[in-house]
Amino acid sequence: MIYLGVAAIFVATLAAALAPAGGAGPFFGGRVAVVELEGLIVDVDDLLRELKSHRDNPLVKAVVIRINSPGGVVAPTQEVHAALTRLRESGKPVVASLGAVAASGGYYVAVAADRIYANPGTLTGSIGVIMRLANLDALMKKVGVDYVVVKAGRYKDIGSIARAMTPEERQVLQAMLDDVHAQFISAVAAGRKLDRAQVLGFADGRVVSGVQAQKLKMVDALGGLDEALDGAATLAGLPKPPAVIGPRRKLSIFDLLRNQLDLRGWTGLSPSLPVFKTPLYLMD
Repeated sequence: MIYLGVAAIFVATLAAALAPAGGAGPFFGGRVAVVELEGLIVDVDDLLRELKSHRDNPLVKAVVIRINSPGGVVAPTQEVHAALTRLRESGKPVVASLGAVAASGGYYVAVAADRIYANPGTLTGSIGVIMRLANLDALMKKVGVDYVVVKAGRYKDIGSIARAMTPEERQVLQAMLDDVHAQFISAVAAGRKLDRAQVLGFADGRVVSGVQAQKLKMVDALGGLDEALDGAATLAGLPKPPAVIGPRRKLSIFDLLRNQLDLRGWTGLSPSLPVFKTPLYLMD
C-alpha cells in the first residue's frame, strides 16, 4: 500500500508538471519542443540525438530551434540542416528563432525551417565560406627554424604554415570554397523558396539586421522566442500559447563554478575551434 501511495503521488506530481496551458489533457496534449543551437557549430551529436527523439515522440507536434551562433564547421552545420529537414518530412513543423546572432552557419541551419523569426536587431546573413591560413615562413627563418616536409601527393601539404601558397594551390582551395558556397546558396534558395539569382544578390558574405533580412525575404517575421512558439503552434494546429518541452542542457562543473564565482566573461577552459585542424568553416 505504501508503494501504491508513493506511485500515486508521483503520477499526480508528474501530471501537474506536464499539464499544458489551457487545460488540455496532461498526457495526451500536443506540445512544441524547443532545442538550442548555441555558440560555434562543431560537435552536434547531442543536438542530433535530441532532434531525433523529438521526431520519434508522438507528443511533440512541432519544434522550435533557438539559434545563437556565428556559424562553425561546414559538415556539422549541414548535419543539423539535414536533421531539421527530416523533422519536417516526418510531418512536424519546424520554426527557427534567431537570437542575438544567427550568421553564416547559424543561418544555414535556419533555412531548413518552415518559418524563421528574427529580432529587429538580430545579426544574420553572412552567406559565405572562409578559410584562414597563416604563413610563418619569414618568422621561422628569423628564429632559425627549418621546417621539413616529406610528402606523397602534390597537394598533401597545401596550406602549410612554413611557406607561401603557390598560385596552383590557391586555385585548388578557391575551387573548394566556391563549391561549398554554391551548396550554401542552393540551401538558402530551396529553404526560402527564392530564385537562385535573387539569393546571389545578398550571398556575398554581408551581415544584415533582422529588419534588413525581412526585406530581403531571408526571414518571415520579426519577433522573439514567444512569437516563434506561437507560430509553431499555429502550424501544428495547437492552441496558443502551446505547452512546451524545454531544451536539454548539460551543466558541467566548470559552468557551476563560473556562475558561482561570476566568471561569465572568462572562457579560458571553454572549447575553441582548432584553426589549423578545421580551417574551412561558415562563420564570421
